[in-house]
Amino acid sequence: MSLTMHSRQPIRGLVVGAALSLLLLGGCQRADNATAPAAAATQAPPAAAGARAAQVRALARDAYVWGYPIVDNYRVMDAYVLDPRNPEYKGPFNTIRNNARLYTPEDRAIQTPNSDTPYSMVWLDLRAEPLVLTVPEIEADRYYAVQLIDAYTHNVGYIGSRTTGNKAGRYLIAGPDWKGEAPDGIDKVFPMETQFVFAVYRTQLFGAQDMDNVRRIQAGYGVQPLSAYLEQPAPLPPPRVAWVKPVSAEEQRTSLEFFNELSSALQFIPTHPLAAEFRAKLESVGFVPGRRFDWTQADPAVRDALLAGMKDGQAKIDEARKRRNSSMGLFGTREDMHYDPLARALGAQVGIYANSPEEAMYTSYEADANGARLDASKQRYRLRFPKGGLPPVKGFWSMTMYDLPGQLLVDNPLDRYLINSTMLDTLERDPDGGITLYLQKDSPGKDKESNWLPTPNGPFFAVLRNYWPDASIVDGKWQAPKIEPAP
Repeated sequence: MSLTMHSRQPIRGLVVGAALSLLLLGGCQRADNATAPAAAATQAPPAAAGARAAQVRALARDAYVWGYPIVDNYRVMDAYVLDPRNPEYKGPFNTIRNNARLYTPEDRAIQTPNSDTPYSMVWLDLRAEPLVLTVPEIEADRYYAVQLIDAYTHNVGYIGSRTTGNKAGRYLIAGPDWKGEAPDGIDKVFPMETQFVFAVYRTQLFGAQDMDNVRRIQAGYGVQPLSAYLEQPAPLPPPRVAWVKPVSAEEQRTSLEFFNELSSALQFIPTHPLAAEFRAKLESVGFVPGRRFDWTQADPAVRDALLAGMKDGQAKIDEARKRRNSSMGLFGTREDMHYDPLARALGAQVGIYANSPEEAMYTSYEADANGARLDASKQRYRLRFPKGGLPPVKGFWSMTMYDLPGQLLVDNPLDRYLINSTMLDTLERDPDGGITLYLQKDSPGKDKESNWLPTPNGPFFAVLRNYWPDASIVDGKWQAPKIEPAP
């Protein structure tokens, strides 16, 4: 049974009955509100064998694929705003954190991070009231974008060079419960269907000497509650939440705590009509938002079936990944992804919070031109742009290196994690005017070192990012070059 939801078709075939409900309801607590006392865990009843175990496994598989982006987003939110002890902590909700630096191998919360643009970011809590984002006027030749990501990891909308231009502006971000009218001075309203939203700012950097200019732009990014914007009394604060502590990115693929994290996150995600049938089936077996399961009290057969279902779900994602080398259909609005949970899960694992195709197109390299997996401990590689064959973009392009399986930036003696279009003046040209990049663990020699993109000493993958791409990239008429084995 496929989880994929093409052409607005809901997930079907999850036949679960009252007996299966008993299997899951046994060892659970509520953890939806800090003021609500948790019920004592009770012993789960014995599991039925055979068909019901298979139903548990199938349900776990589909819940894993459907819920993976939600859980991974929850993990990042915990690191960035919920846990001040986490080294990745950025600050509380509704507070912009500006990073006047580029990402390095020390940044480990997000897979496949961009190291081209200094980031600013703010996690928005929209439960009490909307928030107003303010951006300053930015010079016309500098690309910037503010990406608005909901708790599903859909890219709901953009502020920035491509969509709203580089003029100053004020934008209202409203949660699902807000029914008001946009006040004077607001350029656009972005309605969101989840209570928590991640706003990611990317500001183009023209080399290290440009960082002070980026700092001045970042200082102009603002966020304030709608009540403060209107100079009115603030509403009552939302209730305190007893958050479930997430496991690591590695553990969430194999730990049953995945389902507790999903349950915690779903409290703040109203049911979309296209997900109503699936969420009803989850609730029919006791999977209620905010309910926490004590897996030590569950029947071993149930635990085994759930873990097997998670493994099956990961296998579906892995298989889908083998068939792709483009980001098309993996990121964007729900409509952009054709209502496909498998695409959304794959997108989260390839590079959570990546841009929609009209904002940036990505080519991922996990194999060479001959189909062999990339491994710099065994082989050196080259990637060549022919003369006149650089990516056609209105923003900029970059080629970034990542290790495997972590998908993190690669530590190297040059502290060079990418090669991008702002570096063109420093790159050596081929005799015919083309540009060859050298992807290998050791220097290709001083005469070629300007074009060297260092790899780890082992498996790796690389991503070619094209910001504000020309239509020829989006529609596939322009094709990225392949990585070739070097002699």
